[in-house]
This record gives sequence, structure tokens and C-alpha cells, in this order.
Amino acid sequence: MRRIKKGQEPPSLAAWKALANEVWTPTYRILQNPQKRDLHLSLLMEQGFTCCYCGREIGLDDSHIEHFRPRSRYRDLELDYENLHASCLREVHPGTPSICGHLKDERFDEESFLSPLESGIEERFSYTLTGEAVPQDEAAQTMVDALGFNKPFLTSRREEALQGVFDADFLNSATRSEISNIAIQFRCFGEDGKLRSFFHVVARFADELL
Repeated sequence: MRRIKKGQEPPSLAAWKALANEVWTPTYRILQNPQKRDLHLSLLMEQGFTCCYCGREIGLDDSHIEHFRPRSRYRDLELDYENLHASCLREVHPGTPSICGHLKDERFDEESFLSPLESGIEERFSYTLTGEAVPQDEAAQTMVDALGFNKPFLTSRREEALQGVFDADFLNSATRSEISNIAIQFRCFGEDGKLRSFFHVVARFADELL
């Protein structure tokens, strides 16, 4: 998981929620465009167009709005911007792996679930060169299981990202400065405002080499 820094909710959503009165209550179920699209785009932009959980590149057409604390149990948070993220996969079809927000679904535990907003969240996980996510504590293990982090769909893609940088030649010759630069640069947004798939994993692997 990569730490996400929340911004301000989009003005159109704030204005829509401000219309609440004694006979009308805004709810997520009745949220429509343009407010819903504005919300979705705002979430993607602050996440660098990557999934809030696995870090895979996503866009409006292949992601969904994720409630970290599920709507079924936290009605007061269903439109709370701090509780909303963008997660990969818009819908799960037969043959599509269920991961991240879709696999987590309505599961949640206040004591053991880790939020992408938490300080130090990245350090709760490390990664092997073959793409396996290695939890560093019990709560991190809970998230690996809840989000399907070690399903082949994700491990194979993380392996490809890692070995595209840390091949044998590089590992045999890299200086501490070169590795440190990777740890920094792979956490930076591009000029297009985007991150690339699993760049936070590459940066975290570099951290472990230092």
C-alpha cells in the first residue's frame, strides 16, 4: 500500500451536500453526475491515477469509488471525502480476479484494518523480487489477505515492475546513491500528474536495499 494524502473534496460535491434540508438528505445512493464524476476524478488525481490499495494504474473507466469504512455500517461516512478513494476494477466479471476494493467489499475491522491515509503505511509492507507482498506485522497480514495482494494477478505484475529496474546487472553494480535516487524518484508524480503501476513497490524495494 502507498500512503495517500487527501485534498479537498470537489466544490460541486460540497455544494450538492449543502442542499440538505429537513425534507431531503443527500446520500451516496442518489449521487449522480456531474457530482459523482467530479468526485471520482478528484480521487484519481490525488492518487496519481493509481489504485488506493495495490498501486496499479487506473482511470475513470476501469476503477470504482471505494468506501474504506463500508456504507452498510458507517452511514454517516458514506459521503465523507476522507473515507472515499478510487480502487481498481470497475466491475468484477467471471474470470476477472477479485482484488482490492471488490475483494474487501463490506469487510472492515477498526482494530486491524490499515488505511492508505496512515502515516508509515508503506513501511508495513515489503516485497520480494518475485512480486510477493511481505507483511511486517499482523495488521499488514490482515490487509494482504483482505485485498488479495498475493494473488497471481498482482504478484506477476509487481514482479515485472521490480525486475524491470532491479535486474541482476543493476543489483551487482548499483551504488547506494543510485538506489537512493530510485527510492525518491519512483515516488514522484510525473508531469502528467500520474504515477506508474507499482512504482511505490519499486521505491519500497529500494528502501530495503539501503
